Amino acid sequence: MSMKPTVDELEAWTDTYFKRSKATVGRFGDKIVTYAVFMRRPVLAAPRLAMEWLQGVAHARGTTVDIELSYAEGKWVGAGEPMMYVTGSLYHLLDTETLLLQKIGPACVAAYNAYTMCTDLPRTAFLAMDARHCAGTEMAELMAYAASVGSARAQRKHGAVGFIGNATDATAHFFNQPAGLGTMPHALIGYAGSTVRAAEMFHEEHPNLPLTVLVDYFGHEVTDTLAVCERFPDLAQAGRLAVRIDTPGGRYMETLDPPSSYAVLERHAPECIRGYRDDTELRYLLGTGVSAAAVHRLRDRLDEAGFHKVRIVASSGFNPAKCRVMATARTPIDVIGTGSYLPERWAETYATADIVEYDGKPQVKVGREFLLRKPAHSRQPETAE
Repeated sequence: MSMKPTVDELEAWTDTYFKRSKATVGRFGDKIVTYAVFMRRPVLAAPRLAMEWLQGVAHARGTTVDIELSYAEGKWVGAGEPMMYVTGSLYHLLDTETLLLQKIGPACVAAYNAYTMCTDLPRTAFLAMDARHCAGTEMAELMAYAASVGSARAQRKHGAVGFIGNATDATAHFFNQPAGLGTMPHALIGYAGSTVRAAEMFHEEHPNLPLTVLVDYFGHEVTDTLAVCERFPDLAQAGRLAVRIDTPGGRYMETLDPPSSYAVLERHAPECIRGYRDDTELRYLLGTGVSAAAVHRLRDRLDEAGFHKVRIVASSGFNPAKCRVMATARTPIDVIGTGSYLPERWAETYATADIVEYDGKPQVKVGREFLLRKPAHSRQPETAE
């Protein structure tokens, strides 16, 4: 992992009051302190990149820092529970707090979101396509790491398929992949002039790759899906062909409208539309865009045409809530491409740190006594979920 920011860049990116406090400590004498780091909402612990960065800073400065994890990577952490205790020189830790917290909070919330999505759809593979939605490469690294943490927990606890990879080479290692995964964007369909021609061009250039073809560019999801399958029957029969639907929310998928969407779900998962649903849930089930009804309809058409081994890849707004609804409808999605595990409410990602010990003496600001270290025998076991 590269140091971002480097020690030389750190001062420019830290809060000014930390820098001024550091100068004051430098004049009046250092102390060994312990920080407690926590969040105000439940999360999954995803501290590794933050820890590696902090240890790198300490090494570059010729000092040491001790990090005591209360919860190992991938463990469930409750709201307000200290995730870790960081002990070291106050002088050298003061100006690291800003960056340390930036690297902890968003990753922990994104890991939580990724975990819930994988758990709700345990038989569906996920592809992390978040990079284009990130504010720079540092965030992209944090988010890919977070997806891998949430996925690993879902695989471990629920036998989920989880995230099988991501879209960029730089972060593919988090998913044990040598490179990023993906085939074609909408731009290639427009360039080729037809969905089938784009598939032909891509396959000619990359004959050894499985072929995944976008089929919504011209609004002919069903027609173009069948045309691609008929053009590549050998790939379809070998299970090396997939179609991806990314239908925009402004229209229904080809062959669907409200009545036909209800009919599709009545046939495949009637219980999912019998109870109360709010407007968002109804949209996910049978509205415009990539709905549960749309995926069921496409699967029906593929199976009717004998293309049982052609997989369906779905994208467009697959956040935890949408995945939960898709699960209730038993939606036959083979792969979900998503960047929507990124936190939607950024205020929920704010991690906080308070000093709880000065030279070994417990002391914290009034109201934060819950952060003080408990005696070893009374601490919650690290394996608690």
